[in-house]
Amino acid sequence: MSATKTTKTNRPQRARRLFVFLSVLGALCGGYFVPVAAQNPPDRTKPPALGPAPTLNLPPIQKRALSNGVPVWIVESREVPIVQVNLLVLAGSGDDPAGKFGAASLTAAMLDEGAGTRSALEIADAAEFLGASLATTSSFDASAVRLNVPVARLQEALPIMADVALRPTFPATDLDRLRQDRLTALLQARDDPEQIVPLAFQRTVFGPVHRYGTGAVGTEATLTSLTQQDLRAFHAQYYQSSNARLVVVGDIRADDAVAQLERHFGAWRGTGTVARTAVAPSPQLTRRQIYIVDKPDAAQSQIRIGWVGAPRATPDYFPIQILNTILGGSFTSRLNQNLREEHQYSYGAGSRFDMRLSAGAFFAAAGVQTDKTADALKEFFVELDRIGKPVGAEELAKARNYVALGFPADFETSGDLSQRLEELLVYALPDTYFEQYVRNVQAVTAGAVQQAAGRYVQPDKMAVVIVGDRKTIEAGVRALNLGPVRVMTVEEALGL
Repeated sequence: MSATKTTKTNRPQRARRLFVFLSVLGALCGGYFVPVAAQNPPDRTKPPALGPAPTLNLPPIQKRALSNGVPVWIVESREVPIVQVNLLVLAGSGDDPAGKFGAASLTAAMLDEGAGTRSALEIADAAEFLGASLATTSSFDASAVRLNVPVARLQEALPIMADVALRPTFPATDLDRLRQDRLTALLQARDDPEQIVPLAFQRTVFGPVHRYGTGAVGTEATLTSLTQQDLRAFHAQYYQSSNARLVVVGDIRADDAVAQLERHFGAWRGTGTVARTAVAPSPQLTRRQIYIVDKPDAAQSQIRIGWVGAPRATPDYFPIQILNTILGGSFTSRLNQNLREEHQYSYGAGSRFDMRLSAGAFFAAAGVQTDKTADALKEFFVELDRIGKPVGAEELAKARNYVALGFPADFETSGDLSQRLEELLVYALPDTYFEQYVRNVQAVTAGAVQQAAGRYVQPDKMAVVIVGDRKTIEAGVRALNLGPVRVMTVEEALGL
């Protein structure tokens, strides 16, 4: 039987050793150790003064092209031996054919479910063996295949990425599985007011025929009807070299990056120039109307108030950013301070401009206590009306600093930077856009904010969609006399 030997040290010895250690540490640090109790306590009577926005020093974008004409944007970043390679395709849900809403989203989701000679499992295993992350994605304005890999394994990972992007097989069993997953999610959404309200709102504002009136994944009807041939046709039409861009960020020389990409994407050819038709602008709403979507016994009322907003290319982009920050784009925004902090009607309230190639929606939103639905609506319109009045200098400076100081955080990783470069490409922004961003934010005036509010926030013309328990909320909502009230079932609201 063994025993553990314990050595005891008396307290005076331990105290002397601690003092010596702290003295040496203080000397090494160029000063003396000062006990915590002797330090001046922090001044908690006022918040610390804001410093200047961190300087954003981005490496230059090196612009090259493959032999087939595919543009390649490269940013060399040596801090970490990682490379991010994104293949951007200028097509998304906004390009879905009529009657086939969801085609772009499902096509992107199927790319890594089988490609070249590999199955979905073999693709995943191969990427994992290389320590790589391979993702496919789609938005309303673009689709992408994104690879993040240690630079030493890039040569082995690029063939997998090329197969996924260029040679997907769209296997029937995997298509059926993904389709069923999405149909199940749509079915489950009918029971969740928080998921019902965005679908009902966009259908109300844009209508059932407009592409923005339906979510990116489509509807139950369109999902059910999509076939392998539909996805192959979408891929063949839009995943062409003339419609693609490559972005590389990481620890690699530009010449080496181009040489490796050339081997796997240089022979890619298409059938010609892709004819892309922008989503037609939606007619703007002209009067306020209230929609109550009855969800009996709902624990909360989900509220969305809004209308058609602005496209990404709007010259009012920077005033809109400051306007929305003040109204509902931060924790200390007016909406959140009112509905959450002052009245405790909600866990959180906010607003957003959903900017796309064509004008998406502007909306203010919150989930509120059922018995406070009418009171919350009243406060929403207090803030929506008030934002059209002049903004004070202190609130304006606070909003500008909030946006400017947070901007550099969008570039923390190679993946972050690569996706910001995608933004330049999708929306045809100038190369100096990032360099001038903070300057443009700080240049926004109170007058510009007020003009933007007058143009983009007109509460008397907005749709109000409330998903909640009709028997509890209807009388109070009608008593506000905000406008005509229409009551709908969930099925009516979603067009089922």
